[in-house]
Order: sequence, then structure tokens, then C-alpha cells
Amino acid sequence: MEIIIKSSDYEVGEYAAALFAEEISENSQAVIGVATGSSPESTYRHLASRVENGLDVSRVKAFALDEYVGIELDHQQSYHSVINREVVQQVGLAPENVRVLDGTAQDVVAECADFEAHIASSGGIDIQLLGIGANGHIGFNEPGSSLVSRTRIKTLAPHTVKDNARFFDGDQSQVPIHCLTQGIGTIMEARKIVLVAIGRNKAQAVAGLVEGPIGTFCPASILQMHPNVSVIVDQEAAAELRNIEYYNYARDNMPTWQRPDVHTAE
Repeated sequence: MEIIIKSSDYEVGEYAAALFAEEISENSQAVIGVATGSSPESTYRHLASRVENGLDVSRVKAFALDEYVGIELDHQQSYHSVINREVVQQVGLAPENVRVLDGTAQDVVAECADFEAHIASSGGIDIQLLGIGANGHIGFNEPGSSLVSRTRIKTLAPHTVKDNARFFDGDQSQVPIHCLTQGIGTIMEARKIVLVAIGRNKAQAVAGLVEGPIGTFCPASILQMHPNVSVIVDQEAAAELRNIEYYNYARDNMPTWQRPDVHTAE
């Protein structure tokens, strides 16, 4: 696991976008996993800048992590809408190449199975972007989720509903309490994982992810078992890490061939 601590949201997004750009440059038909929430926004802005400067994403396929259940697809806060704004329109991916779970499906079990089948038929996800919830969730796999789970319907934790109310004018009653989400087992099949986290409210979750015991109480901790993970956080999100000196030393002494093409100097 590679731990990269940056000074700002801007630099977190720049570094993460460089990893995605590197993957896409090497494979013009890359399959990427995309996430919603506040932390990935900087990554998409920087990736869009890369596209403006010549990165070709016309054949890139994307799969979203999750979607609310019981919210219309054209609702401003549905993840269909968010992914359309953040990824399709901003980054420039072809709409037909982007798949988001349908939270309005009559048969959600069939929808989840079909989603898994589409990932498999696309060759699997080459690089997956993740955020992390303040309670350690990835996707909408809340504490207690099976570490080998597949795409399925889940009930959101009260803490998650409270956190997500900021997207619904602060009104918790407007936040759906059910969702469809890629499972932890599904996420772990991505060949590379890039997790970004911004802000002091993510510090405890980041510490659990990186340095805590592996277990369902902090679902993100399973990423310790993945062979190719980059965790990119700002200083506030890194505040509770105990081994910061080493992480910074390893970052500063990374072999040249291992460094992504990041424009901002340390």
C-alpha cells in the first residue's frame, strides 16, 4: 500500500488524476471505476485538464460504484446525474461507455447481477477510484458488510445519511436510506485502486484503513490485502496516522520509474 500525503485538496486530485492518466495513456480502452462524493471532485477536474491537453478518453469505459434506491435518475443528486456532470460532461467520457446502477429497477437483484456481468464482459476494472466514509465505508459498504460481498442492495447507516444530507440542502429526510452498491469483493477485483480522502473528518477512517486491524468494523481496511493500492490524502485526513514520517520518507524517495507524471513540485 502506497501512502501519499499532500498539502491540499488540489494536490491530492492532481496526483490521483496522474495515476488515471498514466493508465489511460498506456491503454486507450482502459476500464475505470468512478466514485461520487466530495473527495473525488478534484481528481475529475485534473483529469479533465489532462483531456484538454490531449489525453484520449474516447474509448475508456467507466463503472460507477453505487446509486441510491428510490430516487429518479434525473434527480440532481442521483448518481446518474452526478456521474453525468462530473465524469461524462466534465472529463469527456462517452455517455454510452459509462454504466451506473439503476436504483429505480423493478428487480434490483437482477440489476445487480447484470451490472456484475457487464464488468466481467468488459474485462474487469483496470483502475478504481474510491473515497472513504467517515465510518470507514467504501462504496456504500457500511460497517458490518461482508468483506467478500458482491453488488447488492444495502441500507445506509444513520451516520452516512447525516453526512450526505449536505447534498440535499441539509435535510436528512430527503436522503434515501437504501442504495445499490458494488460489493467489497467486487471492488477488490480491480487491478489497481486509488483512494482519495480530504479533511479532518476522514482522519479516523484513514487511520483505520491504513494502520488498523482488518475487519468489517472498518470495511476499507480490507484494502490492506490488495496488491496495488494508492491512498492519497491531505494533511488533515492524515492527522491520526502514526507512521507519517515513514510515509513521507517513502514518498520522497520513490524510484523515478514509479512516480506518476505530476506537475506540482513537492
